[in-house]
Amino acid sequence: MDIKELLKAEIRQAVEQAIADGAFSAGNLPEIILEVPPQKEFGDYATNFAMQTARAAKANPRIIASAIVERLKAPWLDRAVIAGPGFINFYLKSDWLYEMLQKILDAGKQYGNTTAGKGQRVQIEFVSANPTGPLHVGHGRGAAVGSALANLLKAAGYQVESEYYINDAGNQIDNLAASVNARYLELLGQPVTFPEDGYHGQDIVDTAQRLIAKNGRKYLELGAAERLELFKEIALAEKLEALKEDLSAFNVHFDVWYSERTLHQSGAITETCKVLQENGNIYEKDGALWLKSTAYGDDKDRVVIRDNGIPTYLAADIAYHRDKFRRGFDKLINIWGADHHGYICRVKAASAALGYEAENLEVLILQMVSLFRNGELVKMSKRTGQSVTLSELMEEVGRDAARFFFIMRSIDSQLDFDLDLAKSRSNENPVYYIQYAHARIASIFRQVTEAGVNYDSKTPLNLSLLIEEAEVDLIKKLGEYPEEISSAANERAPHRLARYVHELASLFHTFYNQCRIIGVDKDLQLARLALVNAVRNCIGHSLNILGIEAPDKM
Repeated sequence: MDIKELLKAEIRQAVEQAIADGAFSAGNLPEIILEVPPQKEFGDYATNFAMQTARAAKANPRIIASAIVERLKAPWLDRAVIAGPGFINFYLKSDWLYEMLQKILDAGKQYGNTTAGKGQRVQIEFVSANPTGPLHVGHGRGAAVGSALANLLKAAGYQVESEYYINDAGNQIDNLAASVNARYLELLGQPVTFPEDGYHGQDIVDTAQRLIAKNGRKYLELGAAERLELFKEIALAEKLEALKEDLSAFNVHFDVWYSERTLHQSGAITETCKVLQENGNIYEKDGALWLKSTAYGDDKDRVVIRDNGIPTYLAADIAYHRDKFRRGFDKLINIWGADHHGYICRVKAASAALGYEAENLEVLILQMVSLFRNGELVKMSKRTGQSVTLSELMEEVGRDAARFFFIMRSIDSQLDFDLDLAKSRSNENPVYYIQYAHARIASIFRQVTEAGVNYDSKTPLNLSLLIEEAEVDLIKKLGEYPEEISSAANERAPHRLARYVHELASLFHTFYNQCRIIGVDKDLQLARLALVNAVRNCIGHSLNILGIEAPDKM
């Protein structure tokens, strides 16, 4: 148990004793929340528990605070001070710092992993872009956040499976085939009208050119329907493969690639609709089948099977989510773009109509990404005249910078992506600043090795020599890491981890500038080497979760 949890337990025990002694009434008491004070003179931790408790306990906050402080008995607690209207500031003895650091060192590269998830099975579905063209920067944000969240949940003790839902059925795939067909005919000098809902990207032209390079005019011999069906399969396979290559280059890997077609081919959509009809949640009206989604919180009922017998997109999505629930996950997490916000309620309603707990389906909404260069909004790719692709972004700023910039802001806020900052090799660039800290530590160990200093995990240490303010700040920050992992996972907020590791890097750079390692007393040198090794492990662990390289040289 970490020091923060120990302190909470000590406060709870003091509260229970105060109530038993009649110092204040029981009532409906709030959760004990501990914060790190913004100024060091206010202690290591602080709580406003007494102020939050005042109404329920029917007592003055300072009286409650005093009753708690009088009953604190922990040997590792130096003192507790009541401040202002009822804050309690806690000052811990220095010994706990060194005990904590030793435990951090003992954990090695596994430090930070927790059991907060208790082995819950979680499925995360993200990106799931139509395989009709290259991924753009909006997809990139979803890819970075989704993969980082999957890694974060694993570190927090969840069993995680990541999934890409391939939209390989429906109008968008028919339009893909029609678009390729039109470009194919056009390149061969045939009369053609480009489809109204066709795809205009250069990648469609490239596909048509490859078809001609391989087989020339051969496909003109086919009937239009046969040619369209053939082009559909060729183009779909090509676009999907390109999409997978882009994601792999972006350090995004999926456990499952789930085809929408299989839902149609297996009869899963028909079966799901039948289940909903049998339980009274689908009815017929005007020749169509309607889901009673208003019974589960939606603003109107939704068509699932049109009057011509063709399923809607919603019908496939309902069957897909039924399949996901039936696979036995405790939680389903979908990461969708902002344009899908209105779709959440109907999918949750359908899940409830099928008898599943709607709250076990979580939908995270990603806000838009805007690119800026030289302070001006970048709307189009210079190369293609279309939206900037993920591949182009990686080419310009690098994979690591792209991932970090996508992750570093909460997904519910719009992201202004500064291309110039992302490319800069300066302390203002957060990912460069963090990676430089890791590389700087590796350089320290190369230097001490060259100087004949031997350090490994079994080296005897006197950690109590670490008394400088910069050293103490680093140890305290390291101690916060497991809780940061657990909290970030629970909140589905990988941006918290990005912020944490940036703060840790900042504290390390301060330490580096203030505390010498080479040329000091041997025992102090070894203690400082142990500290920076713990920092290196923690930075490496964090960057690994974020899907970013932790370099030894820069």
